[in-house]
Amino acid sequence: MAAAVRAGLWHRGVISATRRGSHSSTALKPQYDAVIIGAGHNGLIASAYLQKGGLKTAVLERRHVLGGAAVSEEIIPGFHFSRASYLLSLLRPHIYQDLELKKHGLKVYMRDPYSFTPMLEDGVRGRPPPSLTLGADLAKTQQEIGKFSEKDAKVYPDFLSYLERLACAIHPLLDAPPVDIPGLTQGSLRKKISALSSLKPLVKSGLKLEKNIPDFYELVTAPVMKVLNRWFESEPLRATLATDSVIGTVCSILERCLGLRGGRNGWSDVEQVLIGQDGSAKGVVLTDGTEVHSKVVLSNATPYITFKQLTPQDALPEAFITAVDQIDYTSPVTKINVAVDKLPNFLAAANSADGKPGPHHQCSIHLNCESVEVLEEAYREGQQGRPSSRPMIEMTIPSVLDPTLAPPGCHVVSLFIQFTPYLLEGRHAWTDEDRERFADTAFDWVERYAPGFKKSIVGKDILTPADLERVFGLTGGNIFHGSMSLDQLYLARPLPSVADYRTPVKGLYLCGSGSPPGGGVMGAAGWNSALKVLADFKRL
Repeated sequence: MAAAVRAGLWHRGVISATRRGSHSSTALKPQYDAVIIGAGHNGLIASAYLQKGGLKTAVLERRHVLGGAAVSEEIIPGFHFSRASYLLSLLRPHIYQDLELKKHGLKVYMRDPYSFTPMLEDGVRGRPPPSLTLGADLAKTQQEIGKFSEKDAKVYPDFLSYLERLACAIHPLLDAPPVDIPGLTQGSLRKKISALSSLKPLVKSGLKLEKNIPDFYELVTAPVMKVLNRWFESEPLRATLATDSVIGTVCSILERCLGLRGGRNGWSDVEQVLIGQDGSAKGVVLTDGTEVHSKVVLSNATPYITFKQLTPQDALPEAFITAVDQIDYTSPVTKINVAVDKLPNFLAAANSADGKPGPHHQCSIHLNCESVEVLEEAYREGQQGRPSSRPMIEMTIPSVLDPTLAPPGCHVVSLFIQFTPYLLEGRHAWTDEDRERFADTAFDWVERYAPGFKKSIVGKDILTPADLERVFGLTGGNIFHGSMSLDQLYLARPLPSVADYRTPVKGLYLCGSGSPPGGGVMGAAGWNSALKVLADFKRL
């Protein structure tokens, strides 16, 4: 089951530095045990655990709000948007408990049903177009699927069981760093024996999978349609399930919707990591020249920004820099946040007379997902440098569950749209006219499913891949800090030599989604990195 989340960011111990004439109640000091670059969710989580471990920590954020890509902003007066992020992939339960997030303002609104796919074609005379709704009630979901295929309805419970078996085996890998390959292969016998403990999560995962190991291997390596075609025959169901794989997740049943409210403190832009004479990290220098010294530095920025922009190049091996250049940040996503003055009214599920939201309004609403062919054509256009003329659109309406996000009677709408290239055909950058043209294309398609949508728009915020990079520091516009392809996961994320969060620069660590276990708002990278730092700090 999916959930919509509203929260105040936890601020316990967070230092938000003040520069550029802004005011903060916490003055930036010249010396800390640890400095964290970037106040995204992983940076904040790492900070909380470091301070629980006794380290005096400062979190430095260049934007005026905390939260990174998971931040909420009032970008249109009266309308609060989760501006870049909208999915909460497996927020680790122990983090939720350790940091007392409920006590500090986290409120979860459960969504049931959680997926709605309306069709465009006319239904039987006098009836609305068909639609597919998926939810926690298995009998109702099977009834929905049965409208398109009785066979699919019958096997759907087996498919869920198949996914759940595989997903449960992944959990041990999320809650621990990858296997310590350097420790197992280098150094003294004592060090190698100590590193054996890093194998436990992998062994535990394998034991949970047992005879399902071949299924797991196929799921993470095979094209998604090879798997779905074996299970199902109906186009709407296959296309709906395929959208989750396109976005970057393996198990759609584990996804969650996100909205975090950021704090308005001062901000601080890091220019460079300070390197001491011994070659280790000694803190950071800000863009205004201020030096903040520390014993360790954690970077919540992407690996590219960390190693190509923040770290002096002469502090890194040439071969390592070459490897960093090869990390894939390709992303086809444009996010459009829309403020509307009335609830969208879908032809496939008309609004009630009282104007109250229906169950389908709280869902992830999949548009242009009638068939896999429609998705594939949208993908082909994007590959050719052209924004899709019939894009895949995933719509959410968070204000249906949390009315405080918008003025009375109004709503905030999130459109997660594919496929859009970073550079347009001919390798030219997006212009304002290009953005407006693509937004109009997306709105035209929403209008076909929900007439009146375009007239209801009172404001919008268009974020192409290049805009996501510019605003949030997401290299290539990739919301996961790097492709979640098999060659950039687990032991190879972002590179095999830094998958343990340590970098070639002693005292400099990665703690963002570009490190294991990867993207999505789960917090595991921040937690794992903090544990690694605390263990190393004892030896400093």
